[in-house]
Amino acid sequence: MIEYAVAPSPITSVAVGGSTSRFPVRRVFCVGRNYAEHAREMGANPDRDPPFFFSKPADAVVPASGMLPYPPLTSDLHHEVELVIAVGKQGRAISVEHALDFVWGDGVGVDLTRRDLQATAKKLSRPWDCAMSFDASAPVSEIKPASDIGHPASGRIWLAVNGEAHQQGDLADMIWPVADIISYVSQGVTVKPGDLIFSGTPAGVGALQPGDKVTVGVEGVAEFSFEVGLRGE
Repeated sequence: MIEYAVAPSPITSVAVGGSTSRFPVRRVFCVGRNYAEHAREMGANPDRDPPFFFSKPADAVVPASGMLPYPPLTSDLHHEVELVIAVGKQGRAISVEHALDFVWGDGVGVDLTRRDLQATAKKLSRPWDCAMSFDASAPVSEIKPASDIGHPASGRIWLAVNGEAHQQGDLADMIWPVADIISYVSQGVTVKPGDLIFSGTPAGVGALQPGDKVTVGVEGVAEFSFEVGLRGE
């Protein structure tokens, strides 16, 4: 029996649709600028360059419901709705042709970003970690098994704030589809069961304010809502 110097943190997990079981979270990968219109609104070229990734810690993943805290050190908290891919098998250097075999299921998430910290990091050529990897920065819906919903390649993806549409797109608009994303991640690291991949966001990202009510969804996968808490809560 292993004796730890301090008590280990609990395993982060996500609900599974239609089941009492949980999906354990190992690592969280996020794809940057995977929709052309979003790339343009961020001042980037939407050409089909190889995708790039950043990470969030597993415990940034929280249930996609209730009140989410407004994080410290920012006055420009942005929303980005995304299809979330849940990996169910271990693999390395996976081919695009076989990549979907590694998908256990899908969910919907919001990548919350401290945009002002990101802008400062970009200007100083520093890492984005503080902008992306804060507490509760990755609310995620329940995961729907691929055995139930298949592998959605098209369908509406959207986010509204206080009932007003902010983001709207289609999964078919991804520059790099799910199979390509998994293949690219696996060229650099071994993907393992429990990994989550945020697959990019459509155009329309913007700031959230304390008290905002946010609703999001991906057609055929999941919908959820949450409220933004007050600063300092």
